[in-house]
Amino acid sequence: MINVQINVLRVTEYLSSGTLLLLMMSNLLFCQNVQTLPVCSGGDCQTPLPELFDRVVMLSHYIHTLYTDMFIEFDKQYVQDREFIAKAINDCPTSSLATPEDKEQAQKVPPEVLLNLILSLVHSWNDPLFQLITGLGGIHEAPDAIISRAKEIEEQNKRLLEGIEKIISQAYPEAKGNEIYLVWSQLPSLQGVDEESKDLAFYNNIRCLRRDSHKVDNYLKFLRCQIVHKNNC
Repeated sequence: MINVQINVLRVTEYLSSGTLLLLMMSNLLFCQNVQTLPVCSGGDCQTPLPELFDRVVMLSHYIHTLYTDMFIEFDKQYVQDREFIAKAINDCPTSSLATPEDKEQAQKVPPEVLLNLILSLVHSWNDPLFQLITGLGGIHEAPDAIISRAKEIEEQNKRLLEGIEKIISQAYPEAKGNEIYLVWSQLPSLQGVDEESKDLAFYNNIRCLRRDSHKVDNYLKFLRCQIVHKNNC
């Protein structure tokens, strides 16, 4: 897997209090910039391709950060032991989709095919995100932080879809409409009545969404390097 990992759980162990404050302020400004930066100014996407890629990469990284925060918060609130994790983890609904596992594999995939693969993954998040937002309210003592992040992801996901579609339209117009539509077959389990079953289903779906968002983030960074910078990065 193309690997760009940030160990968010240990950052504070290596930062002084002053440095940590600066980092928190920097992250807040970054999030505010991402939230207000339009993918296409005024809805008319005449944005040059390099700038469009920069905005989409920034947005995808922000979304992955939100998924990671939501996963950590859910883990802290509901995961009591390894037995819970063992029961919760199932194959992700998108596991059947053949995706590159590393940079070498990604280089063998035509960029227009990889872009449509990304579009398929991002589109597939719509239903599970809706289920998370509507279902989390029914979980016992569901933290507001988890619900608010899920709502923020849903909103930013629309902008990410728009940006990816604009990139395809500009760079590979002949490839429009070639995405694969995926269905998350595990979603009905979120309607289960007993609390443990709900917790297990939510845990696995948040884990899978985080996993997919990491793939999308890395694929977009790879494509920006390949298409915009001609692999000179």
